Amino acid sequence: MKKITIAIDGHSSCGKSTMAKDLAREIGYIYIDSGAMYRCCTLFCMEQGLINADGSIQTDELERRMPEIHVSFQLNPETGRPDAYLNGENVEKRIRTMEVSSHVSPVAALPFVRAAMTAQQQEMGSKGGIVMDGRDIGTAVFPNAELKIFVTASDEIRAQRRYDELVAKGEEANFDDVLANLRERDRIDSTRAVAPLRQAPDALVLDNSHLTIPEQKQWLIDRFKERI
Repeated sequence: MKKITIAIDGHSSCGKSTMAKDLAREIGYIYIDSGAMYRCCTLFCMEQGLINADGSIQTDELERRMPEIHVSFQLNPETGRPDAYLNGENVEKRIRTMEVSSHVSPVAALPFVRAAMTAQQQEMGSKGGIVMDGRDIGTAVFPNAELKIFVTASDEIRAQRRYDELVAKGEEANFDDVLANLRERDRIDSTRAVAPLRQAPDALVLDNSHLTIPEQKQWLIDRFKERI
């Protein structure tokens, strides 16, 4: 049976990564977290001093150094899920902080960053049998994907999920700050000039505001079975 490509797009903190990971494991596909790739780029900027005190990015220097950024994924035997590696170093925990979250959208909006990461993503998924989530997978990375899903949920519910996630990790978090950050990321992602966040015309919409995890999982499995 031919393995298909599954593209899952949607707003931040709506559970795209969790559902994509679970779906990939359930059907025996490879999972690729495209958002983690942009977070890796952002972490690189932060650690190399390419983000100024006012939050602006040293774009010329970053563009010059893009060939130095190599993102890969390796399965974590303890969690059963892939961890993100930046230039061979496991950075999975470091890229999930609020500090990275506050800078990732401006970095991801840069055309040369998107071009570099899109090329890496397309290489990873060139043979099908993958589940990839992000903002532009079904529109820019894999416009011919056999199954496209666009995920959304209310702002407040998404912010609460993100807040709970940060608290569970032992990080300092303020709900209002998380909500403001989420809305700003939505604004930047949806209005950027290159590959903005939008629903592909042939994508199926999943509003998971009030769905349980089992209900969501069954919905995804049913859509997968329909497509194959």
